[in-house]
Amino acid sequence: MTSHVSLSTTGSPPAPFPAWYLTGPTAVGKSAIALELAERVGGELISVDSMQVYRGLDIGTAKPSAAEQARVRHHLIDVADLDETFDAARFVTLAQAAESEIRSRGRVPVYCGGTGFYLKALWSGLGAAPATDPSLRTELEALPLAELLRELELKDPVAFARIDRRNPRRVVRAVEVIRLTGRPFSAQAASPATSEPAPQVFAFTREPADLRQRINRRVDQMFADGLVEETRQLLRRGLADNRTALQAIGYRQVVEHLNGERPLADTVALVKTKTWQFARRQLTWLRHQMCPHWIMLDGGSGPLEVVARLMERSAGGGARKK
Repeated sequence: MTSHVSLSTTGSPPAPFPAWYLTGPTAVGKSAIALELAERVGGELISVDSMQVYRGLDIGTAKPSAAEQARVRHHLIDVADLDETFDAARFVTLAQAAESEIRSRGRVPVYCGGTGFYLKALWSGLGAAPATDPSLRTELEALPLAELLRELELKDPVAFARIDRRNPRRVVRAVEVIRLTGRPFSAQAASPATSEPAPQVFAFTREPADLRQRINRRVDQMFADGLVEETRQLLRRGLADNRTALQAIGYRQVVEHLNGERPLADTVALVKTKTWQFARRQLTWLRHQMCPHWIMLDGGSGPLEVVARLMERSAGGGARKK
């Protein structure tokens, strides 16, 4: 049972950190909390979401509404077209520029999103790995994932042990770097994107049944809001040619539905299952890669109350292990 904490909304006390970092699995409720926190500390939001960067991917990515973006200024939303590639390197560049802009106005950066790899890249750097080779990338993307994993295990057991083996983009990139450099992907030297120590990160979680119920409700709402029609329009704009955007859960399954691979009801159920599996992978990655301060949410945890807990945690520290 979560204790309720009263919170005065008058005034904006200074933030205990030069920036805030909020993360957690999809549908956990972090966006609503980030909005309240940004208002509380005089902040602006920097989205840490690899799919919300694309213009047009609105319903399926749960992109902040126009009202939410008017309430608190957002950055790194709608910064790429479907004919563009977007990766962690571009995120780091844009995020650093956004943070500088926010600070120049005397505001506080509030990072929020579930793409933990982007946050880690912001602090740890991306290393000296070579740029993507288009022809090699096309060749690797055509190979079965199992074949790529066998090659990775043979040539770089360390990377094989660490990598998310169900993420084709990560596996393709690792094999690509190995082939281009002749060196293990895990041995590529990293140059930090910032000289400051890794900041404190707050990660939200929920009991599995609660989180899965929230995911199911969100997916139902996305389809009710027109996800199928949005996907149909995106296909006319080139969605099928953007391998990264097409990996977004929801869109890929709807494209398959539109191609006649399964009926709508089965597609909705599949999106729910895929989203739940993705949320579990996010939690696993955060536990092993980020070592955040965990905040357990429940049905009675409103955004204002959670912000109060965040302020208390930030002032007094707290256990990082969940």
